[in-house]
Amino acid sequence: MDNMEKHFSEDKFWTKLKKFGVKAGHSVVYTALLLYFTLQKPDIPVKAKMVIIGALGYFILPTDLIPDIAVGVGFTDDLGALGLALLQVAMYIDDEVKAKAKAKLSDWFGDDVDTSEVDDKL
Repeated sequence: MDNMEKHFSEDKFWTKLKKFGVKAGHSVVYTALLLYFTLQKPDIPVKAKMVIIGALGYFILPTDLIPDIAVGVGFTDDLGALGLALLQVAMYIDDEVKAKAKAKLSDWFGDDVDTSEVDDKL
């Protein structure tokens, strides 16, 4: 994820999520949202912020290891990068961050979204 931070911006992040959210799936979107809302916290260390920015930069990058347009597997590498970052910053993900991510997820996908697969890893 070295140098991926140059690909991150809030505008690019929201554009990517809105454009590919359904195709990426609930787990990818929820993981990305958890990282995004954790990044917004003022009290997390710079190292954790860099991990998050690197992962979100990789997610935004359209020409990553597995192109996002590849049917069925296009977001596998994105989920891997996001998941790795999530594990590294899990100690900073609190109930408020989860609530914000779940609220946004519900706005886009409805209330029947199961986040337990990601939550169980935290």
